[in-house]
Amino acid sequence: MSKITEGAAAPDFELESAEGPIRLADFKGKTLVLYFYPKDDTTGCTMEGQDFTALAPEFAKAGATVVGASKDSVKSHEKFAGKYGLTVRLGSDPQGGVIERFESWVAKKLYGREYMGIERSTFLIRDGVIRRIWRKVKVAGHAKAVLDAVKAL
Repeated sequence: MSKITEGAAAPDFELESAEGPIRLADFKGKTLVLYFYPKDDTTGCTMEGQDFTALAPEFAKAGATVVGASKDSVKSHEKFAGKYGLTVRLGSDPQGGVIERFESWVAKKLYGREYMGIERSTFLIRDGVIRRIWRKVKVAGHAKAVLDAVKAL
């Protein structure tokens, strides 16, 4: 049975970022949108980052911070953000421990080949509690759906 459920406490975490560490504790009494994505500078991940960046002022107005995370390095994140003008914070989880705690490291299939990878997933966390979970995210319209959920809290 999954430990990561809506209404459960969010797993404690710390991610590296260009602006310094990102920790769950930093968001005590606040709202955090934490999304996991497979890889910097790929089509879907770029679109997702751009969509969250475009809506960043509205997330901020609603009192939420958006953080994206993958296994890519801080240096890779800096290059990715610079290339596409992304303003959302990007956290690096090179060992994948945070990704695993959020149960987003999953078996995937491509052309009949099975492998382990990051499931595109998003977690809406307020006061350390998971309020909403999106799994197997389709990028189109996702950032807006998350924003609507933030506003509904």
